[in-house]
Amino acid sequence: MLTFTDPVADAEEAYEAMRALAHASRTFEQPEDMYGVLGDLLGSVRSLEQVLTQIATAHESSRDRAADDAGDRATGVRDALTTAGELRQAAALIGEAERRLDAASAAAGRIAWHPAAEMPEVGHRINVVFLQGGEADRLLDLIDQGGADAVIQELAGYDYGDETVDAALENGYVYDTPPQGLLDCTAQLDAYTLVYNQDHRHLALYRHMDVLPSPVLLGLEDPRHAATTTESPSSAIAAPSGVRAGPILAREAAREQSRRDRLGTPAIRREQPGRQTGRGLGR
Repeated sequence: MLTFTDPVADAEEAYEAMRALAHASRTFEQPEDMYGVLGDLLGSVRSLEQVLTQIATAHESSRDRAADDAGDRATGVRDALTTAGELRQAAALIGEAERRLDAASAAAGRIAWHPAAEMPEVGHRINVVFLQGGEADRLLDLIDQGGADAVIQELAGYDYGDETVDAALENGYVYDTPPQGLLDCTAQLDAYTLVYNQDHRHLALYRHMDVLPSPVLLGLEDPRHAATTTESPSSAIAAPSGVRAGPILAREAAREQSRRDRLGTPAIRREQPGRQTGRGLGR
């Protein structure tokens, strides 16, 4: 409970209040509430500047009672005056923070918040590929030179549509949102999200599990033939060597047709020149 007479008790009360606010302000259910919080913080900062100046003055006025642990008064006076000087510097910095906060509050007061638009459910993300160290160096350098889009287009070559989804489901590389560290950067292109870290030398590509990217946009299909391609969903499925093809073709075609019917998206058909060891690795 505030006393207005006991600085020790009131300082403890102020600390607990700020600690509670730091916890509560992690999220705002109603964005319009932020303006009122800023107003209260502005008043708090002004009071803090006053408190620091008053404590500095108290150190100066009480310096004749100061001494160090050994009883040396000269040292105590010097430390009291040093404390007062640092507190006045802190008060000056708080004054600058007050002016910035005042400007922020004024700008916030001009915002008219509208109800949030309902966002469509985008589903889970699967990991398409994860590369690190020497495998990632060339692509990370390419990000610096030409941007992330070119890297996403190249890494899209690791995406084999349903096969990639099945591998991610089997190995547990499915996420609500792409995993991201504090120092990671992200970039998006079509259905893909690229997460990369130049310092730690790694990058990973993710996409929405139930969305295939545009083959034309990513260079996976010739736009001149995109509208006329009528390939049968089972025509590109090949049975493993040494295994009876009939039952496998029927089962794989049925599974692929089921997913394609559900998603309404095309399967990715491309030559597979050689699988990279990084394809399908999680973080």
